[in-house]
Amino acid sequence: PNFGASLHILKVEIGGDGQSTDGTEPSHMHYENDENYFRGYEWWLMKEAKKRNPKIKLIGLPWTFPAWIGKGENWPYDYPDVTAYYIVSWILGAKQYHDLDIDYIGIWNERAFSSKYIKLLRYTLDKHDLQQVRITASDRLWEPISFVLLLDSELHGVVDVIGAHYPGTKTVPNALLTKKKLWSSEDYSTFNDEVGAGCWARILNQNYVNGNMTSTIAWNLVASYYEELPFGRCGLMTAQEPWSGHYKVEAPIWITAHTTQFTQPGWSYLQVDGHLEGGGSFVALTDGLGNLTIIIETMTHNHSQCIRPPLPHFSVTPQRATFYLKGSFYMVETLQVWHSRLGFESGNSSLFQQLHPVKVWKGSFSLDLNVDEVYTLTTLKTGQKCGCPEPPAPQPFPSNYKDDFNIRNPPFSEAPNFADQTGVFEYFINASDPGDHVFTLRQVVVQRPITWASDADQTISVIGNFQWVNMTVTCDIYIEKQHDGGVFVAGRVDNGGIYVRRTKGVFFWVFADGTYRVTGDLAGEEILMKGLSGVRDNAWHTLTLNIQGTSASGLLNGYPLWENVTISKPSNGWAAVGTRSFEFAQFDNFHIE
Repeated sequence: PNFGASLHILKVEIGGDGQSTDGTEPSHMHYENDENYFRGYEWWLMKEAKKRNPKIKLIGLPWTFPAWIGKGENWPYDYPDVTAYYIVSWILGAKQYHDLDIDYIGIWNERAFSSKYIKLLRYTLDKHDLQQVRITASDRLWEPISFVLLLDSELHGVVDVIGAHYPGTKTVPNALLTKKKLWSSEDYSTFNDEVGAGCWARILNQNYVNGNMTSTIAWNLVASYYEELPFGRCGLMTAQEPWSGHYKVEAPIWITAHTTQFTQPGWSYLQVDGHLEGGGSFVALTDGLGNLTIIIETMTHNHSQCIRPPLPHFSVTPQRATFYLKGSFYMVETLQVWHSRLGFESGNSSLFQQLHPVKVWKGSFSLDLNVDEVYTLTTLKTGQKCGCPEPPAPQPFPSNYKDDFNIRNPPFSEAPNFADQTGVFEYFINASDPGDHVFTLRQVVVQRPITWASDADQTISVIGNFQWVNMTVTCDIYIEKQHDGGVFVAGRVDNGGIYVRRTKGVFFWVFADGTYRVTGDLAGEEILMKGLSGVRDNAWHTLTLNIQGTSASGLLNGYPLWENVTISKPSNGWAAVGTRSFEFAQFDNFHIE
């Protein structure tokens, strides 16, 4: 609180083993008889958030589900009792293993809802003494959820919040008629330069002014994923170099502070018309105890376009605005002032600076507003812009990188820097191994999940520097699936996230039937070379893929297996490992140069 972005809400994905835009997040239940509340990074993230702000609100929402939830169908509502059990288990696990209280739970991100399931979810929550967990629906559009709530009084009784995505600051009549809290439960998603900051400033105000929304949630918190994945740098700040520790506090952070440092969950918006005559908007909030915060934004159209939806034209001009304080606020004598100006082409930006307080004379004051500015006027005296140490300098991904996965008690379930794009790759302990391969990395998703995006039919985890051209990738591999199992190592991998199915690169595959292939794509359709390798399942082998210029070659156990395969494109990309299908397989002693 009162520091930097000073966030009020942390919304996390309930991992479901499927692709959710920039990668897969592991489920707490990969299989029906499996439960583990120490996978992925979300538990850690929630605990770190609570350490800094014990009052932060926590929201969980699934994008994908493990296959067993649907018993073979790509649909989570055929067995609503199973889905409710699965989601409530996550909430109970959060409390039991991490002492985290989840405040709100969603249904299925940007996909259909089932009224029967929502009612059963409420019943199941209450049965487990989780009455305090509120339900938000449906994390898609205002309709049909609003219409259905008006028709179905039982559903109306169990949904606490209507959450819409990218509402363009507007709501619909039916949503207002429900009298529910209205939230923009996913918004922003814009490149975090000054235009992104302008977008964020505008919607933080106008989602309430135009659409009566009392919460706006940014996708995403921090851009900590390879920038060349979809929606690179669409976070409030950037921290995409864990190997160097470099990060950048971008302009949207300080735009956030204008609202979040001077309000709290539980404050109320004053019901005033927040449109300014010369364009722009203002909101006013109170804690009901005499404090008042006013936030003003004058973002121009071209400097505040979000990634979606399209923004109709409007104009903003410099203006003098006079505010009148009445009722209990008439007694306010001075207001603290915080100011940001986004400079754009001029380059003279000023972010979150404290200015001289404004004197309120007989309940009124005037401000000269220029364009592309944000002002916070508040009775609170708590704001601060931190002077923080400079982050470490940026560095490219190491050009010689090794991981032998030999870690007895890893802090996370997955190896650093690997970004799973289909399937889930976890640290694994081979208790029966004679010693060389006790600690490995294992692909553990063995059935196609209930998907949200178009996951590949193969599993894949990418790593490294997208700009890499020439490289040697070496990895020990172990096929577990008999007959038709298979694994690959790859280089110049050019895609991931929601586009993972169309991934191209140079893929060196070996199969349990003793054959090998070299393909130019993850799907395995563009065959560049094939032959016999002698590889078998349930044995360790070492694959080496060497790509130099327009030529590639491959080694098996240190001996040449194929060479002089001509590579036209892609011209650069990540390294990767993966499997032919959703199957168990292990990897060890990964090395890239």
